[in-house]
Amino acid sequence: MKTQILIAAIFFSGFVAAQQTKDTLKIKNIEAVNIKKQVFKKQSDRFIYDVASSPIAKGTNTFNLLKQTPMISSIDGKSLKIMGKSDVVIYINNKKSNMDAEALIEMLKGTPSEDIQKIEVITTPGSEFQVESNEGVINIVMKKKKNDGYNGTLKMNNEQAYYNNPSAGGSFNFRKNKWSVNSNFNTGSWTDRERYTLSNGDSTFRNESLGYNSDPNKNVGGSVNIDYELNKNHSLGFTYNMRYNKSFNSILDVTNWENGTLKNRTINHEDAQTRNHSFNLNYEIKTDSIGSKLTSNVSYLWFNRDKMSINKSYPLTNSSDIDENSKYGALRQSVPQIINNYAANIDYLKKTAKGYTWLMGVSYNHTNTDNDTRQDNLVNNSFVNDINQTNHFIYKERILGAYLTYERKLSEKLSGKIGARYEMTKSSGEILGKTSFDRDYNNLLPYLNLNYTINSDNNLTYSFSSRIRRPRFWELNPSRTYFTPNNYTQNNPFVLASKFYNQEIGYMYKNAFFANLSFNYVEDASNQIPLQGTITGPEKDEKGNIIYGPNGETKSVTTKFLRYIRTNYGNNKQFGLTLGMNKSWFKEIWTTNYSVNLGYNIYKGKVLEDPTTVPDPLYTEVVRPYILNFKNFNISGNINNNIRLSSNKDWFLGVNYYYGSKIKIESGTLGVRQSFDVSLKKIMGNWTFVAEVYDLFNQNYNSIQGIQPDGSYNNVTNFEFERILNIGVTYNFGNQKLKKAREMKSANDAIKSRT
Repeated sequence: MKTQILIAAIFFSGFVAAQQTKDTLKIKNIEAVNIKKQVFKKQSDRFIYDVASSPIAKGTNTFNLLKQTPMISSIDGKSLKIMGKSDVVIYINNKKSNMDAEALIEMLKGTPSEDIQKIEVITTPGSEFQVESNEGVINIVMKKKKNDGYNGTLKMNNEQAYYNNPSAGGSFNFRKNKWSVNSNFNTGSWTDRERYTLSNGDSTFRNESLGYNSDPNKNVGGSVNIDYELNKNHSLGFTYNMRYNKSFNSILDVTNWENGTLKNRTINHEDAQTRNHSFNLNYEIKTDSIGSKLTSNVSYLWFNRDKMSINKSYPLTNSSDIDENSKYGALRQSVPQIINNYAANIDYLKKTAKGYTWLMGVSYNHTNTDNDTRQDNLVNNSFVNDINQTNHFIYKERILGAYLTYERKLSEKLSGKIGARYEMTKSSGEILGKTSFDRDYNNLLPYLNLNYTINSDNNLTYSFSSRIRRPRFWELNPSRTYFTPNNYTQNNPFVLASKFYNQEIGYMYKNAFFANLSFNYVEDASNQIPLQGTITGPEKDEKGNIIYGPNGETKSVTTKFLRYIRTNYGNNKQFGLTLGMNKSWFKEIWTTNYSVNLGYNIYKGKVLEDPTTVPDPLYTEVVRPYILNFKNFNISGNINNNIRLSSNKDWFLGVNYYYGSKIKIESGTLGVRQSFDVSLKKIMGNWTFVAEVYDLFNQNYNSIQGIQPDGSYNNVTNFEFERILNIGVTYNFGNQKLKKAREMKSANDAIKSRT
């Protein structure tokens, strides 16, 4: 995808911490739990949703099935969340998917639900899982089928929001003797529309901006997975994934006021395109007849994103209409990014006759990123290179990791898993001709899980894990995205990795009622922080030359700024309690999921300077201290219902409601949000028709009010037109009992999530 412009950066980065405690709690469309069949149950370190025993998992696709799984939600139809988690990682048959996020979602939407045996939700993943920070894992276990033949799925969707956004996709699976092939293809176009207001200042001044963003996108993607069974114990596999996205003529148009007086209008035109290709070669050896095996992977990832933009600011007086003959200022930017990753891993699973399990493995990732940013300023109607904002940033990172996990049943009621992951990271960055740094660190990341089955109706679990969150590669690229010449976002190559300590206590009663108590502590937490301040220095002319008076004197000019700087700020603690019920009524005609989520967050830290500022003896920069020192209680709740409308089980009605209270995050207080959704599904043989309306009353929008102890403030309201009507048609063809190709884990999975 294209590089986010200012408002997207504000909400994407500023909401990351909030998403960990609120958006991930929006559990939508969670449907039936058949207690007699134990459709939803707790086992060891994971919750298990037994799809094969569920009456609702018919005539749909895997993505919709995941939305119906307890503890999993999808707010926008484009991503998945586990309650209380910052993000989710998808595994298929215990192997991490090596697709990029959008391609993976399209693949899930194209996979029939009848192919799924069970879904495992792992809120605290063990050492063997390649996850970061506070991520959870969804492991999709496919049915074991031996039939040869072929099958496939065709899908068309039409989404009506502010714009009309069509999409289509398909999958094709083939199996013959020792050969298996899975493939999928998807394409679509959509245009995002956002309306927002931004204001900042203090008791002495105020700035206000009103505007909109229109961002058109076209994309195409797909993958192919080929598996060949050399013999009974040896298999060889190859996977290729690709994705291309084009976003040309993205427009950001804002009008700016200063102290109530119309000042200027800024229009930003941006063209961006992203190319992503990855390859993986897999070799698997079964070492015994009870499930032990050795797997190895070698992978290559090539990621390229190009962005070209022109930002023009027109002076205004009484009207927001632009006078084309008026004098204006302009910035022109080129921000390319190229990522090359080479990776390999070896994993060994050893099972014993007594039921003990050993998991061990080593991995290596070598990543090179090349970011050659150029910025030009308009001087006398021609663009002149700005040497201060033009830079060529080279970043290299090598990660060597090893893990060991031991799992066993200690008694009839008590089982446990203990392990650790050790990672050695060596990284170096250089802004050619300006500055460089080396950063080497080692981390030992322990893990523990204990599961106690009190009796057939009661289950208790304790888990502890520690993880590292390394900055995403785009976060390190020291480029700016401008809102106005003095209002912009700035990435930071000096951001440190954050360390997460996660603990959970889980309780389940009769496979229908559950409680989950969690505590997360983050060291060196980072986010995008709004910094206000002033720069004072000599006045310059259009060419950038200092203006001198007749006696050699200079005139001092002070300019105010607002910058969103990605940086470390301190630490935070997050407490969470989720109480939930999953139950069916009236012979499974009405299925419900009701939940309430309570959170208590403690943020502590401060930012006293802009870490990206290069000192200049001619200018004095003063930054207002940004203080984070608050405690915050928040609550959210879900009322989700699915009603079977016919005895033939071919008509279903969904009615869901979400409420989220105010919550404090790094950039301020996020206001109340709520959403009312309705869906209708019709199954006709191999055809499935779905009509859905999200956020019927347009109440799911974002409003942040940030006030500092010194009286300075920064407020943002973002309206994304979340009321959406979606019409979808899915057709499944061919042999639906066909065995799928072996899913393969890629060696560079951890790197892909950071692009």
